[in-house]
Formats: sequence, structure tokens, C-alpha cells
Amino acid sequence: QVHLVESGGGLVQAGGSLRLSCTASERTFSIYPMGWFRQAPDKEREFVTRISRSAISTYYADSVKGRFTISRDNAKNTVYLQMNSLKPEDTAVYYCAATTRTYITTQPHDYDYWGQGTQVTVSS
Repeated sequence: QVHLVESGGGLVQAGGSLRLSCTASERTFSIYPMGWFRQAPDKEREFVTRISRSAISTYYADSVKGRFTISRDNAKNTVYLQMNSLKPEDTAVYYCAATTRTYITTQPHDYDYWGQGTQVTVSS
């Protein structure tokens, strides 16, 4: 079991930036590829980005490519999501998730452990 806690959400104007953090309580954090997802009201949960265990490989949804950056610090059991040039359509609850699957996957059902989510609201 991996316990994940997100933080860093909030209200920001369009064009602004936020950095989300997700910290795991387990020292086995480094064995899991990690992902970020988001879910807007009345919409399905959607993939945002994913990072490999060693942070060598990253993968982004087209909608955030060039604006968002995922990173991780395994010594701190933490994964980050730097979000720049935010748009109103980025408004959602953002979730971090850990997967035991070492291949790149964008499907929520392939992720085994989830945080509780943090709200990001971008005003126009």
C-alpha cells in the first residue's frame, strides 16, 4: 500500500503558474512510475503526465505539453507538477497516482494507488 498526499493547489489567474507536490509515506516510492491526472466537473478523469521511476522518461498529454513539467525527488518521496501558462480549461481536481506497470500507460485503471486530490482553479 502506498499513501499519497497532494498539495499546492489553489486559485490562479490565467497565464499564471502553480506547482503541485505529491508526497508518499513509504520509502518504496522510488520503485513506482508516477502519474498526474485531473478531473473537471462532469468529466472523466484524464491523464496529464507520467514519469518513470528514475525520472529519465516523461510523457505528457498534448493538452499540457510545453506548459507542464513533471519531476520527482526520490530522496524526498515526492513528485512535482510545475504548471505554467495556465488556462481556464486547466481547472480541475488534480490527482497523483502510482503504478506498478513499467510501461507507459495513460489509463486510470492501470494506476494502483491514488491521492485524495487537490483543486486547481484558473480564472479568466
